[in-house]
Amino acid sequence: MKDLQRVLKKPCLTEKSNLLHEQQETVAFKVDPQANKVEIKKAVEDMFQVKVARVRTTKVLGKKRRVGVKSVGRSNDWKKAYVTLAEGKINFLDEL
Repeated sequence: MKDLQRVLKKPCLTEKSNLLHEQQETVAFKVDPQANKVEIKKAVEDMFQVKVARVRTTKVLGKKRRVGVKSVGRSNDWKKAYVTLAEGKINFLDEL
């Protein structure tokens, strides 16, 4: 993956991610499923001008959704990255 602008899709703003951000300076992002940890680290450092200490990734399975009475569908699978910051801060709530 060459284009670092497409690696990060959007921040994942949940209660769990807010607690991690306050306690451990860890930020959660929804990322491209083909992106690896090195690309995620480069994208975060370039976009937010911070130093990244660690990147952890996980694949999140899509939930089953009922469409009508008989048929059952599924939402898409996606990938989440937890980025621990060494230096600098990222605050999404001020930008909203």
